[in-house]
Amino acid sequence: MDFNVKKLASGAGLFFTRAVQFTGEKLGQAEKTELDAHFENLLIRADCTKNWTEKIYRQSEVLLQPNPIDHTGARIEEFLYEKLDRKAPSRITNAELLGQYMQDAGKEFDLGTPYGSTLMKVGECEKRLGAAEREFLQTSAISFHTPLRNFLEGDWRTISKERRLLENLRLDLDACKARLKKAKAAEAKAAMAPDFQETRPRNYVLSVSASALWSEEVEKAEHELRVAQTEFDRQAEITRLLLEGISSTHVNHLRCLHEFVEAQAAYYKQCHLHMQELQNELSRVPNAFALNSSHSMVTAGSQAEGASSPAETDTLKIEEVQPPATGTRKAKVLYDYDAADSSELSLLADELITVYTVPGMDSDWLIGERGNQKGKVPVTYLELLS
Repeated sequence: MDFNVKKLASGAGLFFTRAVQFTGEKLGQAEKTELDAHFENLLIRADCTKNWTEKIYRQSEVLLQPNPIDHTGARIEEFLYEKLDRKAPSRITNAELLGQYMQDAGKEFDLGTPYGSTLMKVGECEKRLGAAEREFLQTSAISFHTPLRNFLEGDWRTISKERRLLENLRLDLDACKARLKKAKAAEAKAAMAPDFQETRPRNYVLSVSASALWSEEVEKAEHELRVAQTEFDRQAEITRLLLEGISSTHVNHLRCLHEFVEAQAAYYKQCHLHMQELQNELSRVPNAFALNSSHSMVTAGSQAEGASSPAETDTLKIEEVQPPATGTRKAKVLYDYDAADSSELSLLADELITVYTVPGMDSDWLIGERGNQKGKVPVTYLELLS
């Protein structure tokens, strides 16, 4: 118990000495040992690396787990599985869940209908996109996210610990320097002993004793300073080696960054291929809008009983249709469209064409012109401009 009390008292005294030295430095009343320029640059680079690595790590965490609620639950789940020495199960992605809902809806709406069959196809594509996303998230977590976290939770904690220890030893060193400086000043003052012939013997003896005591105090302070300087130099070298290791950290993070870019490029390429396959598959399926339009045109033709309107579907001759004097508009094509017959005009996405209507023509169609080409175009593929 006595040993613990002494240790506690010694620790409290050391803390008080450091606090006094630190306060004196802040008030400009105490000298401070400055580190060399190279060491200061290493500290600045280390702090910069830590700050930006932490920001990149946090944002990549948001990218890999965008929902904050899911993110919190995922971290708790990963922590529990890590403690149990087990691998956490893979979670279903939002795209996979959407695809499953679409497929269930397609079955409910009847696969024989255009809407139901399209829901099944799109749902299957969404599930493939979700599977690609899950693979990308797993690859990125291993090759990019985890190394950043290991640096912040491992290497940086070690560096921070050694830097705090170096700062404490620096305070001890400066406190020893201040103590030695005071002891030398007091010794010099005590050395100015009064002449034995000009003072009383008792005062002369006291002055000589004080000078001897201060000499011992100076020797003790010099010894403590040597010990403090040795400990500070050794800790400075350890900290320097750790700070120089930041260069290796940059090389490692550079390799991880390349792997992250490769994984992201492969993911987006795979998604693009899946979407192209879906577009090609849907383009082969009869368009419900076109079917409805065809049905309405056939009905209108049967009701007209052979009327000879120039705009009638069965007898419309595109080459004879003339644009009206007023009423023509510009339209932007939204999607590619392949003409079903010679009366229709094929379209390319994002191109501009001139459109107008003719009397008696179905409302789902317009006459489109592009240079010398002319033909019917579906309204649903256009964005009419003012």
